[in-house]
Amino acid sequence: MGFSTTLYHFYPLSAHTVSGFLGRYDYQMDEKGRVSLPAAFRREAEGDRFILVQWEKPYLTLFPEQVWKGVQDRLLEFRRKEPAAGSYIREITANAVEVSPDKQGRILIPAWLQEAASLKGTVVLSGVIDRVEVWDPEEFQKALQEKAEESQRFRHQIFG
Repeated sequence: MGFSTTLYHFYPLSAHTVSGFLGRYDYQMDEKGRVSLPAAFRREAEGDRFILVQWEKPYLTLFPEQVWKGVQDRLLEFRRKEPAAGSYIREITANAVEVSPDKQGRILIPAWLQEAASLKGTVVLSGVIDRVEVWDPEEFQKALQEKAEESQRFRHQIFG
C-alpha cells in the first residue's frame, strides 16, 4: 500500500499536536471494497465510528461521528425550515452508511458507493480538516486542475 506525506499543523490553542485531517494518502482498495484508513486519521477522529456518504459528486465524504452529529442537526433544522426539502434529506440519508475500521484499520466501502464514486483499485484519501474525502485518483487530479486558478486567489486570502 502506498502513501503520501501527512502535513502536521501545530495549533497552540489545541490539546492535539495535529489539528484536523490533513494530507493525501493513496491506498489500494481490496476486492471486498476495504481500504485502509491512515493511522493519523483514525487518531484524529477520536472514535471508531464514521459516516460515509456521497452528498456531492464525484467523491465520497467520511465524517467522524462527532462532525456528523453537527451535519445531522443542520439537516433536521433545514427540514423544519424547508418542508419541501424532504426529498433532498432522504437522498442524503439514503446515501449514507456507518462504517468502523476493523482491527487492521480498514473501512468497508459498500459496492453501491464504490460505483457512485467510480472507485476501483487505488483510491485517494484526502484530509479536509474536519472530514476525509475518498476519490478516484484521476477525478481528484482533474478536480485540482480545474480549480487551479481559483485556488490561487484563495491561497492569498488564507495565507496572506
